[in-house]
Amino acid sequence: MEDFLHPFLAAYINSPQWLKTSVGRVYSWLPASFRHGAHYDRFVAEAGVTDPDALLALSRRKLATALRWAIETVPAYRDYAHLLAQLDDPVAVLRQLPLTSKNDIKRAPERYLSGAMPARMRFQTFTGGSTAQPMMLYLHRGISRAKEHAFMKYFHARVNLGEHDVILALRGRNVPTARHGGALWMYEPIKRHLILSSDHLERANMAEYVEAMRLWKPRFISAFPSAVYPLARWLKEHPDAEVQQQVRAVMLFSENVYDNQMELLREVFNGPVLQHYGHTERVLMAGSMPDDPRCFFWPQYGHAELVDSRGQPITTPGVLGELVGTGFDNRVMSFVRYRTGDMAVLSERPHAQLPHFMAVERIEGRLQEFLVCHDDRLISICTMGAAHFSDIAEFDLIQYEQERPGHFTLNVVAPRPLTDAVRERIVRAVEEKTQGGCSAEIRQVAEIARTAQGKQKMLIQHMDLSRYFGASAQE
Repeated sequence: MEDFLHPFLAAYINSPQWLKTSVGRVYSWLPASFRHGAHYDRFVAEAGVTDPDALLALSRRKLATALRWAIETVPAYRDYAHLLAQLDDPVAVLRQLPLTSKNDIKRAPERYLSGAMPARMRFQTFTGGSTAQPMMLYLHRGISRAKEHAFMKYFHARVNLGEHDVILALRGRNVPTARHGGALWMYEPIKRHLILSSDHLERANMAEYVEAMRLWKPRFISAFPSAVYPLARWLKEHPDAEVQQQVRAVMLFSENVYDNQMELLREVFNGPVLQHYGHTERVLMAGSMPDDPRCFFWPQYGHAELVDSRGQPITTPGVLGELVGTGFDNRVMSFVRYRTGDMAVLSERPHAQLPHFMAVERIEGRLQEFLVCHDDRLISICTMGAAHFSDIAEFDLIQYEQERPGHFTLNVVAPRPLTDAVRERIVRAVEEKTQGGCSAEIRQVAEIARTAQGKQKMLIQHMDLSRYFGASAQE
């Protein structure tokens, strides 16, 4: 049901609040298994496996099944048919397969599509503009998103989030009325989200956000670190016991988080602060625990590896490497030994409650970076990424560059000259996503230089952001 209705999501979000409330509440009353599909209950059962022996057997079985499917039906792995006889040890087989990058899939996506699955089972989506290498990909209709919901159910359970609890959401979603001078928040009843505009995080608007929290009484916060940080700073300066005490936990997504931010969030909301790791490709998922800030990877969701610069597995704690994942359950497009581009440090010990979960001390993913609008609003790069502009999926690399408020240049490395129509679509999408706050110039370039650490820098910001409320994250 959810995959079928997904094309109507934008119309639903942009509908008047009374209509959203009426339609959303009726839909939310439907059983989760009906909304998320017939496979949802199976994934809930798999996500809930805790017995160490059963968990190890399940993860090995799912890895073997994923590899068999890829080798037998996916063009990129046909040359490895001789390994099928060795699948009684799937990890050993996996390590004989090549690493796969985003560019490998972008150059020839058809090589990673299963010939045994009909095109109608493909759910097209795009990695966000917050990554330097945007990409079009296919999820498995009726499977991939149902699985995501099932595992998120268990992440939420770590902080005892109930099915009727309201969640404050600061994760890049536009609030339609904000652009026209109306309310800077809206309520979405299906997910029970009180959505605050991530594009209006200046001091003048904090009182309205706090008043919305007082009205809707969210028990949990789900946010980009860079978006919830200004709100926490405001509440530290202007304490509101009623609002702060009703929040039981904070869940952070998509960005690195700094130590001082974690300290402030724990102080202001007096509860656990958890971090979540995942991505559009649905290859790996990890999360921290209320009593442990490290990230732990669900072994039954996907197979996680940490590799060095030569692609060799890292087994020594304390060593930094790249996260590589092999996804389970997506039979439309296989992600085998997929390089995420995110770096992590292997941890020495597992968590007592999470047997066979690979643990990492920290994940070095996207940094907190901002664009400045003409009216001095700040737009997080992660917020821009939530737009999932379809045209940029055709580009090899992108990079934002800004020298003055309200305008930025989008540097693009593309395999062919950009047409005027493509440029115009991106410019319109930027204006819509920033709610009229930024215009963009699209500049096609031959290459984008890497940092000394070999990473693609997503934003070159020439402006001094220290005067902007909430931007100086490491102050």
